[in-house]
Amino acid sequence: MVRLKVDHVSKIFTDRPGETQVVLDDVNFEVRNGEFVSLLGPSGCGKTTLLTMMGGFQDCTDGAILLDGVAINGPSPERGYVFQNYALFPWMTVEKNVAYALKFMDIPEEEKKARVNNALEMAHLTEHRKKFPIQLSGGMQQRCAVARALVSRPKVLLLDEPLGAVDFQMRELMQNELERMVREANITVVMVTHDVSESVFFSDRVIVFGREKGRIVGDIKIDLPRTRDRSSKEYEGYVFQLTNLLREAFKGAVVK
Repeated sequence: MVRLKVDHVSKIFTDRPGETQVVLDDVNFEVRNGEFVSLLGPSGCGKTTLLTMMGGFQDCTDGAILLDGVAINGPSPERGYVFQNYALFPWMTVEKNVAYALKFMDIPEEEKKARVNNALEMAHLTEHRKKFPIQLSGGMQQRCAVARALVSRPKVLLLDEPLGAVDFQMRELMQNELERMVREANITVVMVTHDVSESVFFSDRVIVFGREKGRIVGDIKIDLPRTRDRSSKEYEGYVFQLTNLLREAFKGAVVK
């Protein structure tokens, strides 16, 4: 079943009167229910703009993005979003940060409390619920942001380079934790990343973008068991394949 459809989407920004910038031009692909799809490509290729449009934070200039056949029109609890810097409220505790995602949902208070408790348990943050973000490690902040995105039980989780600012030593540990939470939630995921190995670790498919206008130069299925062995020859083979694909994309070639 198709959960998310990017249907002939274009995005044009007007910088000044009479001056326009085409960021995305006629982009098409589908994400099936339960898939983890990574959008991989160089900076400035439009992948983050596309993700914000999936989140409903920007409108399409042309075309549409559909969730279960219905065009996306503005933010909604149906789409959980994790920003690059996690965007936790520093004046709120972990518990209140997670609960904030339910503030505008018309559900009973007891159910809200139950959902928050379940999300904190999934994120291994129950014992830290009264702490503030400044008191958390980077990995704990990440888990808090993901818990907040999942507490509303969205149909799709959108991740905008959630580990982009993490150093190499912590990166694999945080990847493992994020992968665990996503699998436990059993949810459809679209993630923007510039890290080839990360895309192989997480994804069922990796969609590779060229240098400009969201031109798709490859759509690669990752056929590996979970949890993935980063040292296996098969894993390294996918990393090699995607690295070469990106290299050709940087040159402006159209890769099939």
